[in-house]
Amino acid sequence: MGELRLMKGNEVIAEAAIRCGCDGYFGYPITPQSEVMETLMNRRPWDETGMVVLQAESEVASINMVYGAAGSGKKVMTSSSSPGISLMAEGISYLAGAELPCLIVNVQRGGPGLGTIQPSQADYFQATKGGGHGDYRLIVLAPASVQEMNDFVDLSFELAFKYRNPVMILSDGAIGQMMEKVELADYKPRWTDEEVKEISDSWAAIGKSPDREQNIITSLELESDRMERNNIRFQAKYQKIQENEVRFEAIDCDDADYVIVAFGSAARVCQKTIQLARAKGHKVGLLRPITLFPFPTEEIKKMAGHVKGFLSVEMNAGQMVEDVRLAVNGKVPVEYYGRMGGIIPSPDEVEKALEQKLIGG
Repeated sequence: MGELRLMKGNEVIAEAAIRCGCDGYFGYPITPQSEVMETLMNRRPWDETGMVVLQAESEVASINMVYGAAGSGKKVMTSSSSPGISLMAEGISYLAGAELPCLIVNVQRGGPGLGTIQPSQADYFQATKGGGHGDYRLIVLAPASVQEMNDFVDLSFELAFKYRNPVMILSDGAIGQMMEKVELADYKPRWTDEEVKEISDSWAAIGKSPDREQNIITSLELESDRMERNNIRFQAKYQKIQENEVRFEAIDCDDADYVIVAFGSAARVCQKTIQLARAKGHKVGLLRPITLFPFPTEEIKKMAGHVKGFLSVEMNAGQMVEDVRLAVNGKVPVEYYGRMGGIIPSPDEVEKALEQKLIGG
């Protein structure tokens, strides 16, 4: 067993970054994720592992620092909250277009605009459908606990380098601020120059060597036919990710007549909801997408063959419900229930909505 601690979700993001051998963090403070950088500054990992931690002058600057450092083949990351991620959107698109691996953490708050500092899930579209310009996708992981905030940092870097693609941990203010017991991973050494060369020699901008030409990293291609070939290659990569990297958790779904689909904090609420519903004699299960892209489309499609309906529960105006409906493809009813503006629905609210919209309908 690893080291056990009581930690905030934001704090454990920082600790996990140090322990997984992250080379650099570049960020800018914004509530409710500021503890990520504060924890890194207090921990002083540059003395311990050599990790660089830098507060940039803005979110725009920080994502472009990530671009530069990722281009050298290093494990690098940033974190922010909803409006800050919007400011990073152009840089994220550049990272995807240049096929650079990195980690981006979004601890969501309510919007639109400056909104509120309370938790939200209203950045689902932004995270899973691009957010910036162009036909690109991020790999998106949705933690539902402080433990998963810890575990997903190392997993994100693994996936980022496996597919040469940015990865986003899409959390929210509730999980970022809550404290839970967490089992920390053992320390991994940061990559040596030799390991970086082995991992990324074919693409990283690490200088010219006698056995190969100098690598050039860019997302710019002015010739349309070449740009189309780039995009075809990107889409093939995203299809491979969809085939190989779907992750979800199914709770009490084997005998379920109705299935709630929820992620992150909303899924925690719905675990209690299915207990309340089953106490009333309703067979209700919970499907929790862990990867929002790739989405568990096939699993939902399979469930649609034997359940009576789905309820998508979200802390937004109804975003993931569109992907649930696409997966179900009209076989059974798909309803939505949610709260907005930083309000977290209660288990009783969700159970009542389930009865009104599906069971009693």
